[in-house]
Amino acid sequence: MNDPDTLPDEIREKLAELDLELSEGDITKKGYDKKRDALLAPFRNLQNTAALHTEPSTASPNSRSNRRNQRRVTRDEDRYHSEIRVEAVHQALAEYSDGRKLGPQPVKPHRRNGAAVSRSSTQKNKRATANGGGRMLSDSSSEDEDSVNGGTLGKKDSTLTRPPQTAPRTASLLSNKKKETTTTSDVPPPPIAKNTAERRSGGPRKERAVEDMLRLVQENRDRNDFQQQKKDYGEYVQARIRPKAPGGEVIRVARQDYRNSKIIVTDGEAIRISPHREEIETTIEETTSLNDHRHHHILEQSDDEAVYVNTTIGGGSGRVPPPNEDYQNAVLPLKPTKVSSKIQNVVNALQKPRSKPLQDYYNDDDAELEAMAKIRDPDAPRPEGTIMNPVRGEAAHSNTNNTMPRSLDSAFHRFGTTAAKNIAAMVLDQSAKPSTSLTYGKLHSRAGKVAYMLLTKTVQVNKDGSKNVMCKPGDRVALIYPNTQPLHFLAAFYGCLQAGVIPVPVEMPSSKREAGIAQLGFLLGNCGVKVALTSESCYKGLPKKVNTSSAFSAPSGSTSLTGTSNEIVDFRGWPRLWWAVTEHMSKPARDWTAPPRLADETIAYIEYTTGNDGTVKGVCVTRQAVFAHCRALTTAMEYKEDETMVCVVDFKREVGLWHSILASVFNGMKVIFVPYSLMKMNPATWMHMVSKYQATTALVKSRDLHWALLATRDHKDISLASLRTLLVADGANPWSLSSCDAFAAAFTPAPYSLRPDAMCPCAGSSETGTISIRRRGNAQLGSQSGRGVLSMSALSHCVVRVDQENSLTSLTLQDAGQIVAGAVVVVTAIDGSNRLCQADEIGEICVSANSTAQLYWALEGQTHHTFKVEPLGEYGKPIGAVRYVRSGLIGFMGPDGMVFVVARRQSLLAVSGRYHSADDIIATVLAVEPMKFVYRGRICVFSTSVLRDERIVIVAEQKPNCSEEEAFDWITRVLRAIDTIHQVGIYCCALVPANHLPKTPLGGVHVSETKQRFENGDLHPSTLLMCPHNCVLNLPKPRERQADVGPAAMFVGNIVQGVRIAVAKGRNIDDEPAIPLLECLRSRAQSSPDHRILTLVSAKNAEQDTATCATLLKRAERIAGLLTDRARLSRGDHVALIFPPSIDLVAAFFGCLSAGLVPVCIRPPVASDLNTTLGPIRMMVDMSKAVAILAPQNVSKLLKSKEAAHSIDSNAWPMILDMEDAPSSWRRKQNNNCDTTASGSSGAASKDEICYLDFSINSSGQLQGSSMSEASAITVCKSIKVSSELYPSRHVVVCAPPYSGISLVLWCLSSVYSGHHTTLIPPAEVEQQPSLFLTTLSNLKVRDAFTTYSTINSCVTQLASSVESLRERGCNLSMLRSCVAIAEERPRIALMNSFCKLFAPLSLNNRAISTSFSSRVNAAICMQGASGPEPSTVYVDARALRNDRISLVGKGAPHSVALIESGKLLPGVKIAIANPETRGQCADSHLGEIWVSSIHNASPLNRMVTGTFGDDGGATCNADVYNARLTTGDTKTRWARTGYLGFLRQTQSITEHGELHDAVFVVGALNESLVLRGMRYHPFDVENTVSKAHRFVGNSAVFTWNHLVVIVAECTGSESDALDLVPAITSAVLEEHHLIVGVVVIVDPGTIRHGPGGEKLRSTIRTLLLEDKLNAIYVAYHIFQSVAVADVGKSERVGKAPKGNRNGDEKGRRPTVRFRPATRNISSEICQRHKAKPEINEAGEEEEET
Repeated sequence: MNDPDTLPDEIREKLAELDLELSEGDITKKGYDKKRDALLAPFRNLQNTAALHTEPSTASPNSRSNRRNQRRVTRDEDRYHSEIRVEAVHQALAEYSDGRKLGPQPVKPHRRNGAAVSRSSTQKNKRATANGGGRMLSDSSSEDEDSVNGGTLGKKDSTLTRPPQTAPRTASLLSNKKKETTTTSDVPPPPIAKNTAERRSGGPRKERAVEDMLRLVQENRDRNDFQQQKKDYGEYVQARIRPKAPGGEVIRVARQDYRNSKIIVTDGEAIRISPHREEIETTIEETTSLNDHRHHHILEQSDDEAVYVNTTIGGGSGRVPPPNEDYQNAVLPLKPTKVSSKIQNVVNALQKPRSKPLQDYYNDDDAELEAMAKIRDPDAPRPEGTIMNPVRGEAAHSNTNNTMPRSLDSAFHRFGTTAAKNIAAMVLDQSAKPSTSLTYGKLHSRAGKVAYMLLTKTVQVNKDGSKNVMCKPGDRVALIYPNTQPLHFLAAFYGCLQAGVIPVPVEMPSSKREAGIAQLGFLLGNCGVKVALTSESCYKGLPKKVNTSSAFSAPSGSTSLTGTSNEIVDFRGWPRLWWAVTEHMSKPARDWTAPPRLADETIAYIEYTTGNDGTVKGVCVTRQAVFAHCRALTTAMEYKEDETMVCVVDFKREVGLWHSILASVFNGMKVIFVPYSLMKMNPATWMHMVSKYQATTALVKSRDLHWALLATRDHKDISLASLRTLLVADGANPWSLSSCDAFAAAFTPAPYSLRPDAMCPCAGSSETGTISIRRRGNAQLGSQSGRGVLSMSALSHCVVRVDQENSLTSLTLQDAGQIVAGAVVVVTAIDGSNRLCQADEIGEICVSANSTAQLYWALEGQTHHTFKVEPLGEYGKPIGAVRYVRSGLIGFMGPDGMVFVVARRQSLLAVSGRYHSADDIIATVLAVEPMKFVYRGRICVFSTSVLRDERIVIVAEQKPNCSEEEAFDWITRVLRAIDTIHQVGIYCCALVPANHLPKTPLGGVHVSETKQRFENGDLHPSTLLMCPHNCVLNLPKPRERQADVGPAAMFVGNIVQGVRIAVAKGRNIDDEPAIPLLECLRSRAQSSPDHRILTLVSAKNAEQDTATCATLLKRAERIAGLLTDRARLSRGDHVALIFPPSIDLVAAFFGCLSAGLVPVCIRPPVASDLNTTLGPIRMMVDMSKAVAILAPQNVSKLLKSKEAAHSIDSNAWPMILDMEDAPSSWRRKQNNNCDTTASGSSGAASKDEICYLDFSINSSGQLQGSSMSEASAITVCKSIKVSSELYPSRHVVVCAPPYSGISLVLWCLSSVYSGHHTTLIPPAEVEQQPSLFLTTLSNLKVRDAFTTYSTINSCVTQLASSVESLRERGCNLSMLRSCVAIAEERPRIALMNSFCKLFAPLSLNNRAISTSFSSRVNAAICMQGASGPEPSTVYVDARALRNDRISLVGKGAPHSVALIESGKLLPGVKIAIANPETRGQCADSHLGEIWVSSIHNASPLNRMVTGTFGDDGGATCNADVYNARLTTGDTKTRWARTGYLGFLRQTQSITEHGELHDAVFVVGALNESLVLRGMRYHPFDVENTVSKAHRFVGNSAVFTWNHLVVIVAECTGSESDALDLVPAITSAVLEEHHLIVGVVVIVDPGTIRHGPGGEKLRSTIRTLLLEDKLNAIYVAYHIFQSVAVADVGKSERVGKAPKGNRNGDEKGRRPTVRFRPATRNISSEICQRHKAKPEINEAGEEEEET
């Protein structure tokens, strides 16, 4: 429809208005085009729009995008057998094996004794990414969200032009598939497989219970929707015909649209559109002239929601946005108000500067991550039913007669006196025979003895011997009995009730290390328990210790056992208790009478319950609640006197306590207790007891039914005809259905004759008591049972939807019975609020009844949340004054008062806005070959919080004989099954040895303890697989760099904003003519020949070697004679000086200058590591074009040895000269031949000639070479002299490797130039004796010292425990004024602070330690001078730093990074901060590369030297490094690029010249920074996070490999602790830096290599990893790739793990990791030839050529 004449009049009117706005300048051209396209879009795509409205499409639950939005998980350890789930898992895995589905394929981890792993090439990874395989490797947050079509703005026009319509429903209540046209009643149920039909359902009538309820909900919803449409239409018509007010009128149009959005105006006068609105509001304004401007009307809907709508005067609606517009991220600017510029200037002048609002200081920076994690899928099903009403059970006492006792006490007294010979209880022994029995008369008698003992026995309470009564009425008493002694427990329980004390039953700890024992102790201490009742055998088995304290300790032990013994029961976290044995007690005195009966409101007993986090709470139950509960159970179960009950469950809490202890005595029944230990040996014992004693009731769990089915040999002579009720204690668990159906199907036929209606599931909790019990057939109660096949995907969204029987994602539920008599049940929201749920919505079941508990003991806050719930109905109003109690059960209400339970809140996991039950996950895991791999089905599933969302962790015990290959294959199958069935991602899957997980008292897996061990790093898994790429979906969006912004635009922008340009300059150097270094030495030898300038200190001798001015010149001339006379070297030749740190190196250096040669100082090789150290030496010799090597005798022999010949051929070396061959009288010959051999009379070089060559290897593995002219060497010495005030009277200590940079200048040149005394300490001597450096400083009382971070670290780590001994030996550092750390990296502020704090007792000034900065292009850039200001420390925002921005924050602020300046600029040095990409000059607020301009800048060599050893593909031009120019700013100055990132900050400190101090802050090396997700990460920050992740993490190194973050960490603990570091490191980096780690490598301590100055050699570590030389303990790959592209882009294992010990193979060798390159790598071949390392580019990736 391009013809305007065919458009409606309304659209043409809007187009005319837009044209008018454009002509007046009220709208930009871009905005005009956007609005015009939006108006015409519906007419251009009319057919597509109609098709979308006719048949709305919903994303398939198995689609990849839908699974990303629905990632969720669960946790718990109820291990239930389910053949249904086994079939579903096998069907899901068959799709992977047949190739019908592409699933995740993890890369197998590598263990030290495991097989090698191949490395895929970069080209393969690129092809894999192109084919879709790289989805798992990329961050999901980088993908744009789908735009929300059909939002508020998109439908705003329709509300003004036609009546509002109800949006089409996106999901059916009865199915996840497309809704059929016919009703459900007319369609027969879907076919059911023969092997699952009977097991999944109990008949057609049972299946339709939930389905009928949902059909009712749908009919009610349709009726309400029709009425709402009529109402909306009436309001619309009235609004159109009603006279309009001048200001407009607001109407509200209700819509049932799941994708509506709300419009919120932010503080910045912009419109932000937020999704998920249920209502919209529209303003209708009076039509006026088209020339009028728009008006903005504020429509407030509630206190926290404000809707702002921009409408057009003239009856037209607002703009119609294009259908593809991103509503969730749209920001629409409002039209600014036109104000005169003069008025605006006056306002700006009068306006006070705005201070930051207080709440802004506490902003949560990660709130966006949490919001992204909770974004709900717009296509997810939503509840559509009406708000439920409270459901009431039958009237209390309606079916009971008046023969019931009036209280539990009266019933106990009645049966104890009138039916004294009737058996109350009996217990079976290990041979399944009744060992002991207890009659009601004996029970009454023993209870009286217990009550008498508690109220009359006295105990000593003070040291003076005073005694008090053990208990008083109202005190709490612990009952600690094993499960094999229910009769003792029964007597003690009723004895406490008779005495008026409150019993607190707890589990008996079997050992001191049992899981959860401390929580039980907290409960006892919180309840104020001082007395514990137990049996004699139980007390003897408790662990004890002897009380050695001389002070009085209140409880010591039972006098009936130990008399006055000092034995104390030793349990961690338990209070001291008096232990009393309830056996062999004396009879009560004749004159003693029991205390009167307490009031009904008093507490009868305290039952313990466990929370989600493992905390144990005491639930207080009153006597009135006990009585009401017993009456309700009697009514529901039809209990009668003299009936027999068989109890298999735990009798100390919940169902076992309610029925076998309370209800049985209340009705005078006989109870047969079957111990749990007996059930393990003979699972059919309880059925034999039912047959033998004609029991009418049995209390079992679903596991007992399953075990009984398996014990087919013991099914003889069993008859269950007398069993009226088979009470399933965990029948509320959905996974108990299989066991119940299978048991009923097996034992209903003859000869077992189990009644068809005997199966009786129930639901309840400690807080609410029994909620529901399934009754037998009763016309008044309706149907006796109900079932439903529900969709687990819909249940995860808290919605009830019926699914098909053959669906993989279905969950079959059975009802938990009808509500007990006298109870009222509601279902509240699952999120913990009090809002009532809708009829088709699941939530937490809450109960109001007289039988519920009252409170948590001494926990008022939790009591109010749990026991005082006020449900809120429609419009948020309370439904009444009745208080409800939370049950902790998640479910919904069915027809006829049936309760359906989906999960327990304790096992519920909230992940990414969805909810899952841990039982569902466990059932799926158990279905994956459980008998072959999982040890006794012991699996634990829980969630841990990572990056503001819960992540699923699966921990399982594996059988002892399973190999690592089998374990990894099983993990892969589990991940595939969970991904298919539950559509969730697993964060971590760990396997532990058998019997390794903590156990509960009954033998289950203790979930909270396991979770705590995992989070604390104490789980010790044997196999581990992390999958963060598969489940972390809420990462922030990557940064998009603006490529169209040039350096000139940025420079102008900084000037306009008034930002200071980053440039600084040190003070000027005097231009007085400088004396050459050689002439300076000769001058000092003549003027002060005996002045000592050098002293060498070793660990054995304080003066190992000394040199005065005269002796140093003499030694230098001897070496000059060796080089000229014997070696016949010509002037200008290069000589390699391979010397250890000594004075001989200084003499050799000046000897070369005396002979007119160019020295090259090289570090000598290490005899124990010739293969590694000879390669760099050979590279330096070759690149410097040295014609000779001068070395001491030991080094020359080492170079010529056979061991060195294996690495470097001895004939390949140039001429090797031994220093010992130097003549002794060369000076005399030199004087005779001076005029012929030298260019001048002195032999000194001119200022432009090369003085020496400087070679070094930086931390990224690059060989750096530069040349220093004579003028540069003199200037750098002069700068250091002026800055540090070095004069002949000064004494300086230098402890640094003298081979490059400022260390070489301080060691060899500075003393000669300045004339001060320098004490030289070789760094190797400090490594042998760390105290050498400190004692030398103390003994010599020096004021200035220069050292490296390596020396400082050695002092801190090795002298931490020797500070006191050093102080006693007289070590005093009070004279130390400045100790400068020499480095080419970011200052280590933590190490410097540790050094100052540690040695503060030695009078060390905390400001004495400072740092310096130098690089290959300039030997001395910054150094803390003697008279300069103190080093300043700033705190910058780490997140801004990633974006190359500097944002200062306060100390202790979140995400703050502390940086200390690198010293004061040396005289004659000028630096600028430049953008490394555009080379434009940056401002102070930007992070950039440090460029330096100085007289003593180094010069390049004659060829390119910036590449790695032999890497001829990555070298850069020397002119780009040494003679660079800025594109903006100071474009005339020639700069040298240091290769380090940093920034300038002008501080408030004043220099000695009265100027503000410009501080230089170094952040890190440019080529080591990691450019990931559009941001720049610095390895130093990531490594700092890794070091804090776990207590056993030592040094670490971070780099990238194939676009993956690789972390190599040292494990300071044992090898069993190595795997605990993997999840700790992964989670820490993810939390702090929002980076997903790709590979985690755990190595031994000392594996991380450091350079001479203490810097980490990350490139060396990377090369060792790639070359199979790192000898890693464990290599974990967090990589998932598609099976379809496995041959293209995945890393494969090469070989298999040999069977041997953990530390090596069968011969004791320790295999290493292997990476096999798939393509020919030229640089790798060169590295192999030279034993060197490949270069690392700026992104941290290996430069490769194919």
